[in-house]
Amino acid sequence: MKVIICGAGQVGANIARYLADEDTDITVIDQSPELVQKIVDSLDVTGLVGFASHPDILERAGARDAEMIIAVTYADEVNMIACQICHTLFDVPTKIARVRHQSYLEPMWSDLFSRDHMPIDVIISPEVEVAQAINHRLAIPGAFDVIPLADGRVSLIGVHCGEETPVLDTPLRQLTDLFPDLHIVIVAVSRGGQGIVPRGDDMLQQGDDVYFVADSAHLQRAMAAFGHEEIEARRIIVVGGGNIGLNLAQLVEASGKRVNLKLIEVDKKRAELVAQRLERTVVIHGDALDTDILDEANVAATETIVAVSNDDEVNILSSMLAKRFGCQRAVTLINKTSYSPLFSSLGIDTVVSPRAITVSTILQHVRRGRIRSVHSLTEGFGELIEAEALETSSLVGVPIRDAKLPEGVVLGAIVRGNEVLIPRGGTIVRSGDLVILFAASEAVKQVEKIFSVRLEFF
Repeated sequence: MKVIICGAGQVGANIARYLADEDTDITVIDQSPELVQKIVDSLDVTGLVGFASHPDILERAGARDAEMIIAVTYADEVNMIACQICHTLFDVPTKIARVRHQSYLEPMWSDLFSRDHMPIDVIISPEVEVAQAINHRLAIPGAFDVIPLADGRVSLIGVHCGEETPVLDTPLRQLTDLFPDLHIVIVAVSRGGQGIVPRGDDMLQQGDDVYFVADSAHLQRAMAAFGHEEIEARRIIVVGGGNIGLNLAQLVEASGKRVNLKLIEVDKKRAELVAQRLERTVVIHGDALDTDILDEANVAATETIVAVSNDDEVNILSSMLAKRFGCQRAVTLINKTSYSPLFSSLGIDTVVSPRAITVSTILQHVRRGRIRSVHSLTEGFGELIEAEALETSSLVGVPIRDAKLPEGVVLGAIVRGNEVLIPRGGTIVRSGDLVILFAASEAVKQVEKIFSVRLEFF
């Protein structure tokens, strides 16, 4: 498979990193010689310095033979034109573009990206994706990650294990006996920055970050099993009125929940614009690092602060200040990975990474087979995959214990019609089932093959 990645920034570099170990021929284009050199030195990819929207550069990158272009430069227009040229001149089958400016995404202009005009197969809007991800996390307090799957019938939940977690130091295989009505499967554990694929004899420890798959109807009970019984926030402060903050506020308003929402924006013109576009949100013009502004927002009585400004340092410091003044929970957007070791000591409850969310969104269109969605977990340790089981799959028609799953794969749930099944050793997957599983990075290609259409199917 040949893939061209336009843009060697954080998103482009991470997509390249995911694909470089998978026998994929990758060429990365960027204007910056330094970024191109950095990615060539660290990965088995070809680098090309130049403008990604220029036909000659795309041709040199191998566009005539490419199966996919992923355009994630900082300029929307470059991304769109690169896809247009790859369609018109080189007939590249799959074109993915990151588009940030919200004007392009207005429903009234939806025909812009049709095959007859500017044919882009997948539009990725990081601001919309991040706002939706934060909104999911607000709905499950106590979880640092929440990903709805199978049209919301199943959820992936990430929780932190503290000293109050009831299931510490208990072999995982005993959880079913201790909680017979608990419909969950623990699929991955992050301990001290290292990813672990759990086995039945493994035990959770204080400080672990645990990812489990659960029937969405049992989430409250599942959270209680991990010692998290927090109440959903009804008083929220959003720091930053950019596209993420505005989209999040609109989602909260549209939910119909009775939420007292306040938004702090430092730029006066932007604050006025945001105030015009929101109906029930109180917009405060001011600096979120000013204690008087936090007092005006009544931070002491606020349950959750969501810091999503364009400045990582403002997000971190405003979150710390809010918690110092009595706010119960901080959800903080951070772009720089160098801050990762500091999160737990800073008291930040949930870290949101736009880069990781964007990478996950793109991966689901890169993966082959009947794969519906893909979500990257714990910085490249593995992927949560939602896929449709076909008749020819080796997983179909045999008990799971006999299915010879690749090492590093854990089945989390099976969705059959409206029924959610938590897989056990004797469970049999049927053709047409939605299978939700975790695959460590080295097992992902084998999982793709399991869910691919084989020739004997026809």
